Amino acid sequence: MGRGIAKRLLHHGFEVYGYNRTPSVANDLGKEGLIPCESLEDLISELEPPRFIWMMLPSGKTTEDTVKLISGMMKKGDCLIDGSNSDYRNSVETAENLAKQGFFFVDMGVSGGIWGENEGFGLMFGAEPSAAEMILPFVKTLAPDQDKGWVHTGPPGSGHFVKMIHNAIEYGMMQAYAEGFELMRSKKEFDLDLAAISEAWTSGTVIRSWILDLVTMSLSRDQGLEDIIPRVSDSGEARWALREAMDLSVPVPVLSSSLFERFSSRDDFRYRQRLLAVIRNAFGGHHVEREESK
Repeated sequence: MGRGIAKRLLHHGFEVYGYNRTPSVANDLGKEGLIPCESLEDLISELEPPRFIWMMLPSGKTTEDTVKLISGMMKKGDCLIDGSNSDYRNSVETAENLAKQGFFFVDMGVSGGIWGENEGFGLMFGAEPSAAEMILPFVKTLAPDQDKGWVHTGPPGSGHFVKMIHNAIEYGMMQAYAEGFELMRSKKEFDLDLAAISEAWTSGTVIRSWILDLVTMSLSRDQGLEDIIPRVSDSGEARWALREAMDLSVPVPVLSSSLFERFSSRDDFRYRQRLLAVIRNAFGGHHVEREESK
């Protein structure tokens, strides 16, 4: 999404400097107006204070190490924006540490994926009021509309907290669609055209959504999905959301089951199902099917 963010800003008249550890990435964007930099030091020295530095990196150690590196080069009044899906608790701590040095910090939840460049990004950000005011020109440009698709969620940490919940909800929605379409596919005697049904559902129905639009696009190319490996990863946010649910004693059965379904998709050996078959045989004498020796 970092590429899409840079291009959307460029196309709306902003001057954008960029650094990527793979130089060709920044150089390619240079053809569209971005000013490529050879290092973070080069990037920061090129900007005029107060500087706005937007990071789009994998969450965790990579982001944390980069924050430490950049903060050593910033000057009072500069603003650091973290667009990764960072743990909101880390964002709260980062904001506190940077504030002591006179720097602003914004935790920016970004949604929109590869479509954001043209359709606009959904933005939810935590920041002190003064920092939020400073970045509004960027936010309104990146959002789908000047007054829609973005929200200042509150103090630092709240943006990544809200994005964490957003992603957990996304898991649940995706799981519901997947289960529903699998149920329809299993009704073989009706020979249902899933692509046509999905297309019809995108207009007028109460379950229409952008995710359903993407389902429709995918099924129109291939309903069988025979060449797709049924393994689904997760990037961590739903795990953190479940942690919060336990801390706050909030029941979230849909969110939890959608995450656990992803775990299940990665278990090629399926040990628990094997054990279930053995237990069923042990107490009831039920037949156990065995794999042929290789």
